[in-house]
Amino acid sequence: MNVQQLENELWEAADQLRANSKLTAAEYSMPVLGLIFLRHADNRFKAYLPDIEADIPPQVPAAQREALIKLGFQGKAAIYLPEAARFDRIVSLPQGAKVGEIIDAAMDAVEAEYPVLSGALPRGYAAFEPDLLAELVKIFDRPAIKAATGDVFGRIYEYFLNKFAMSGAQEGGEFFTPPSLVRMIVNVIEPDHGLVLDPACGSAGMFVQTGHFIEDVRHAVVNDSVTFHGQEKSDTNTKLARMNLVVHGLDASNIRQGNTFYDQAEHLIGQCDYVMANPPFNVDGVDTKKVEAQVDEAGRLPFGLPGTNAKTGAISNANSLWIQYFYAYLNETGRAGFVMASSASDAGNKDRDIREQLVKTGHVDVMMAIGNKFFYTRSLPCTLWFFDKGKPEDLLDTVLMIDARNVYTVVSARSHVFSDEQLANLTAITWLYRGEHDRFTALLASYHTKAGQHLAALPERLAADELQTKALSNALRNFAKATEDSAALAAVREKLADKDGEGHGITNEALAHFRSELAKLEAQTASWDATLTQSLKDAKPLQEAIAALPDNASFAQRKALHDKLDEANPDLKAALAALEARHKGWLKLLDLAEKSLRARQWAAFDGDATRDAKKALLPRDAKKREKPTVRDMGVEAYKRASYFVAQAHWLLHRFPDGLYEDVPGLCKAVTRQEIADNDYSLTAGRYVGIAPVSQGDDDAEAFVGRMREIHSELSELTEQAITLSAKVQQMFSEWAE
Repeated sequence: MNVQQLENELWEAADQLRANSKLTAAEYSMPVLGLIFLRHADNRFKAYLPDIEADIPPQVPAAQREALIKLGFQGKAAIYLPEAARFDRIVSLPQGAKVGEIIDAAMDAVEAEYPVLSGALPRGYAAFEPDLLAELVKIFDRPAIKAATGDVFGRIYEYFLNKFAMSGAQEGGEFFTPPSLVRMIVNVIEPDHGLVLDPACGSAGMFVQTGHFIEDVRHAVVNDSVTFHGQEKSDTNTKLARMNLVVHGLDASNIRQGNTFYDQAEHLIGQCDYVMANPPFNVDGVDTKKVEAQVDEAGRLPFGLPGTNAKTGAISNANSLWIQYFYAYLNETGRAGFVMASSASDAGNKDRDIREQLVKTGHVDVMMAIGNKFFYTRSLPCTLWFFDKGKPEDLLDTVLMIDARNVYTVVSARSHVFSDEQLANLTAITWLYRGEHDRFTALLASYHTKAGQHLAALPERLAADELQTKALSNALRNFAKATEDSAALAAVREKLADKDGEGHGITNEALAHFRSELAKLEAQTASWDATLTQSLKDAKPLQEAIAALPDNASFAQRKALHDKLDEANPDLKAALAALEARHKGWLKLLDLAEKSLRARQWAAFDGDATRDAKKALLPRDAKKREKPTVRDMGVEAYKRASYFVAQAHWLLHRFPDGLYEDVPGLCKAVTRQEIADNDYSLTAGRYVGIAPVSQGDDDAEAFVGRMREIHSELSELTEQAITLSAKVQQMFSEWAE
């Protein structure tokens, strides 16, 4: 599923409906989010319902059955939806029904089941025109949406939260945290027990991702493992946070509204096992008189006040307030991870003095520089800060600097993310730094396993590809023979000729060119086939070697295996190139036959066979949500096998002994003295240096990534130009009238 495309389509449809309603954007956003909430809740409800129903004896009466279903949802990562709030019921309403009132009643029913949501869910759906509202409901009942599972729909949900809620906030330095950065924070601090605090919680994305970590990595029940405490200045965002937590089956009872600058939450100071946050950046104007009482070694500002504005007397930049808050809320072994403006890493004057005191504690753990384009609406770099008050003695004198500005995956010209593997690889650096070598080896094992799975799929997928390629090539060979039949040629020329006996277009030169191209293609195909056959022979022992290695294999065994995989990877890429060239070659010849020789007008041309083969050998149309084609499946097997080998290579190229070492341009373990010598700057790029110039796979991948980015940007600009041209044309037509 192309989630980005799905997001964009939904947003475009919803925004179009907003444009045609009488509501303002502010009035419209919460009702739409409310419908997404119901859809998301319904998806999660249905994901757990079959297993819950299977445990209920069939003879149980209907009334009791519903009560048992409700009971079965306790402890699940989903909520029980009363019948009145189930999306199928709303979608199936007859024409003319009071849809707005029924949706309001659905919200009432959910809040009755979950009092923590009291007042959080939107109402006022009667303000929508009934037809418009019914259409909006249908949009969120599309098959792709109904089929979306938790994580997929969760991304859609977060996307809409971001789109709506951040528009008015970003000017105040508030940016909804990109999921990539949330996951990075969770990966490094690993919040799996105790009290977890986010004093600038927004839509509670930090807590939701923590829930995924506890369920998927720790295999534990979230609400039994942690207690979430969140504070958010905005009433709207507080409601969104509660909605987001409840829809994931998480406890939202400790989400409160409050301005963290002035609302200290004293009972949490020094008590939190984990603190996570993406606070507003570079806030000015905080009332100094209201916060100066917080200055105390045991208070929220243990290192003092930052600088003030000479004219107003207010705090000139609140970044250092937030940094101290996160530190102060931690207990004696607590960890913190948060997003901060890059400028905070080396700000001068009193901010510098605060950093000095922080560094001297030995509790600054990791500093990670993040590049541009990770935030939805603003292209700004940032830094991830990590504290650990429970650092082992041998690490107290060092801070791990990671420069991840050149690590990203291009989504569009304006958007970057970390892939799952990039997140894992960056996290692996922190594992090695902490001496957790077994986890590094386990990550290598996971890449080898995934590569092996795709290698194992190659024979079946290539066989299917070969079948379709032969069907197309045989049809074109037979057609070529037909073109040599003078009677058949004369018949088709007569059929296509105009009244003057000319204009058929099938010249002797065109016929000769087609036959020549066929001969060349047959010779090339023999070479491609040989490459693919050899790749299958080479892949089998590799796949068997991967399967034979036990899960608990040593690092040395993993490295020895990887050397074989690394050596074979260029051959996998060559086979992929051969496969794609074979597709392109025969499809190009088919196009030549149909256009220059009017093949479909010939009696001997097998139109059904060529049509089916063409469909199988072309990539699927993602916009039409088509299933992967035969071509897609074969290409994916090669690409993914090569990709996972490359991921293991990325790790072993930088850490060949499975131990932490400084890598120029990427990471460096810096002593507190080195930081002091650099005026207590915590800017990672200042320490890690520049990576040496090489001609390896990394450079190739970076080049490919940049070319994709340029292509995406060009596509977006082209679409904008077309849209603008259409608008100009419409305006001109209206003016002319």
